[in-house]
Amino acid sequence: MALRPARIYRQIKNRAYTRISYSNLSKNYIKGVPQPKITQFEMGNRDGSYDIRLYLIAEEEGQIRHNALEAARVASNKYLESEVGKSNYFLKVNVYPFHILRENPLATGAGADRFQEGMRRAFGKPIGTAARVKRKQKIITIKTKKEFLEKAKEALRRAKAKLPMPCRIVVEEIGGVAS
Repeated sequence: MALRPARIYRQIKNRAYTRISYSNLSKNYIKGVPQPKITQFEMGNRDGSYDIRLYLIAEEEGQIRHNALEAARVASNKYLESEVGKSNYFLKVNVYPFHILRENPLATGAGADRFQEGMRRAFGKPIGTAARVKRKQKIITIKTKKEFLEKAKEALRRAKAKLPMPCRIVVEEIGGVAS
């Protein structure tokens, strides 16, 4: 089954649908939740000496599906790796997709009306996960050196294009004032 458009899941409508037990981090009571596509949250050289920190900040509250987060991470990391080099940056995805998305799949085709339930018991089955993001929350952080500032901005611009909400890029000097 194909993915539904992101606009269906972008708005926050109800309470978060998640049951995480903090003792063993397993999802209790909810069966069949698919694993998030994003598995790596930190890339690059963690221990480097960096001058500048860049943030991708959400301008509206909403939900970002796990596949959109993974697409943003891949786009920005691939660009930075090829243009800057692995040892000259550190990229971190700051949000985690914990909210479980549900869908009530409707049958189509010949004879679908014979077994279709419609809106009767329409709770839905888990189809994926999403990260709930508040306004002005940091989604992605990049640390790099001053000479790679424009490359890092371009990497965040590419990541911004993959997300379903408007975002802005903020640059800050490490140990200094924001510019």
